[in-house]
Amino acid sequence: MPSHRWTLDEEQAAFDKEVSEIKAWWESSDKQRQLKRPYAAERIAALRSSIKQKYPSSDMALKLWSQLEEHARNGTCDLTFGCTGPLQAGAMAKNQQTAYVSGALCGYDQVSQPGMDHADYPWDTVPAQVAKTFRALQWQDQRQRQFRMQYPKDEREGLENLDFLMPIVADGDMGFGGLTHTMKLARAFVESGVAMFHLDDLAIGTKKFTTGDPRTVVPTSEYLSRLTAARMQIDILGAETILMCRCDTDHAGFITSVIDERDHAWVVGVTKQVEPLATVLARALKDGADYKKAQQDWIASAGLATFDEAVAAHADASPEGVKCYQEAIKGAAEPLSIQARRSLAEQHLGTKPYSTLHFDWDLARTPDGSYRFKPTVDAVIMRALLAAGLGEVTWARMDFPIPSDIDAFHRGVRAVHPNRKFGFGYTGGYDWLKNGWSPEEVRDFPWETSKKYGIVWHLQPIWALQGQRRAVQDFGKMFQEGGIAAYLKHVQAKELKTTYPGVIERDTASSALTNGTLPDDDLGYARFRFSGAYLADALLETATMGIFGEDQTKLLMGQGLVKGPKANRIG
Repeated sequence: MPSHRWTLDEEQAAFDKEVSEIKAWWESSDKQRQLKRPYAAERIAALRSSIKQKYPSSDMALKLWSQLEEHARNGTCDLTFGCTGPLQAGAMAKNQQTAYVSGALCGYDQVSQPGMDHADYPWDTVPAQVAKTFRALQWQDQRQRQFRMQYPKDEREGLENLDFLMPIVADGDMGFGGLTHTMKLARAFVESGVAMFHLDDLAIGTKKFTTGDPRTVVPTSEYLSRLTAARMQIDILGAETILMCRCDTDHAGFITSVIDERDHAWVVGVTKQVEPLATVLARALKDGADYKKAQQDWIASAGLATFDEAVAAHADASPEGVKCYQEAIKGAAEPLSIQARRSLAEQHLGTKPYSTLHFDWDLARTPDGSYRFKPTVDAVIMRALLAAGLGEVTWARMDFPIPSDIDAFHRGVRAVHPNRKFGFGYTGGYDWLKNGWSPEEVRDFPWETSKKYGIVWHLQPIWALQGQRRAVQDFGKMFQEGGIAAYLKHVQAKELKTTYPGVIERDTASSALTNGTLPDDDLGYARFRFSGAYLADALLETATMGIFGEDQTKLLMGQGLVKGPKANRIG
């Protein structure tokens, strides 16, 4: 018979000791004390393996946290960008403090079947890329260390001495499925050497790119459960890995469920007597009518509004009643469900005005079952505050940044958490100047927002899709027209810090170089046609044909919802 490892008393004593250590850890630093776990230390101790391990992820996370703290004190920031491999990350060490591994970039560059950013690649794709990049940065640090140690101390001044051990930040997307997927993803990130990763509140499998539809988010409760699953896994591993709570609710247009009453204030319904949207669209498909026009006509006739907006529309019939309703909503201690809102409306509007109040959010549901959603900045603030106890850093995704929204969001969160640290991400398609920003505001944006709001980490995630492509095309044109002479003059000479005065390039070669810019063309990942967006949407459209029994066999490519470049501003 195998013997027991220890007695019951020894087992309990070891368990109690571990519980005490966990509790002490959670109180050991400002980083840990800001977290408010919804579970007990005893539960984490019980979920751990008996073998304790230490992960480099903890070292890198503490290093990153120290950097973010310094930026917060000084009103400065790190500006970094998405990279797709170790070569780029190694070159970034000269100017950036962190490297970012993007899920979208990995979906193009690191998988066997590349495509648009559906986050449908294998769940361990990004952690695997982080691990590869982390090992490469360790190698860079190792070879630099060996080279420097060949020289005595007094001869090492002036030798390369870069900090190649850059903390890596990674994209966790939506957690890749159910909560167990999220737990496995978090574990893989910790084991990969990541310093920080983020999870968002987007719905899995709902992304569309060319149809003009806004993004779809999950209920607040589902978002919090993703973050809790990740935080729990980090705690089980005893790691310091930083969790960034990314909220994509800003400018979202749909929500998958209305199960959480905290979301009810922003769910949109019809206020007119109309058919269900799904019925109208199914008929359009069956009859071969213009799908998009059918949807637009229905929206125009439905009187879409949130419940509060529907009540406000009765101001002429019951001005005092509407005012009392709005005051009751504003003074509520907790978020109010749709049922509570209906009761307040009935109470304050009076019988006759209330009898004319029509609101039905089910009729407005999309064919895939999502509800229409109209979040304000308050909705984003609510989610960020609820999530703040689960992760150390907050990122509100604002692809269309509006100065007043940026100000309201960050001030709103900091009113509750004065020392909160934030990240901010930039897109590759937003025209700041055309949207009201002055050239001076654009110039100073990263540094001003760092000082004002604590946005200490700024990210351009898709440089590798835009900047790198243009650099490759620029060089390719130069080399094709100038040959090795152009390479010697414009590339090799700079690398070797020399000149080749006798080398003459062809006249066309210099004109091919445009200092990293190219003449306007229709290629590039900013264009739907080049990025694969049309293909991605067409695949989904085709895969869902006929699911309600309609005959769509005569609907050719381009005749459905997915149109060609002429229908889209970014082709």
